[in-house]
Amino acid sequence: MTTAQHLAAIDLLRSRPFPAERGRSELGDSGPGYHLAALRTAADGVAVRREAAVEQYEAECEALAGALSGRWGEAQLISLWSASVRGAAGEDVAAPWDELSHSAASVYLWRVESHWIAVGLSRRAADDRQPYQLLAVVTEIDPP
Repeated sequence: MTTAQHLAAIDLLRSRPFPAERGRSELGDSGPGYHLAALRTAADGVAVRREAAVEQYEAECEALAGALSGRWGEAQLISLWSASVRGAAGEDVAAPWDELSHSAASVYLWRVESHWIAVGLSRRAADDRQPYQLLAVVTEIDPP
């Protein structure tokens, strides 16, 4: 996908109402107050391909963040580490932030009207079973 396609996907998510119950759509998961989408997912492969995927996805994330900053102003870069630790300790961290904190270390974040828009990259699990993903969130739920 191109940056223009990623922007179109985020615009589509912004235009959709939030469902009353958690469910799936063609872009990812949605639930009360949020949409969480995998804009792009890397295929698994040999180590060299994984390293190339990291570089490619980082570049795509930066390009998308730049385009969104052009629309809505400078992004906040927030760490999700504390949300991940609190969730792992049993504290209730609201969706989508709990799920996002288990896959992304940090996100670019904008406040647009009544919604938060976040984009970031998933990090691979230590066992390399999780693919790299470019993630986007549209939510009315305040970040942790």
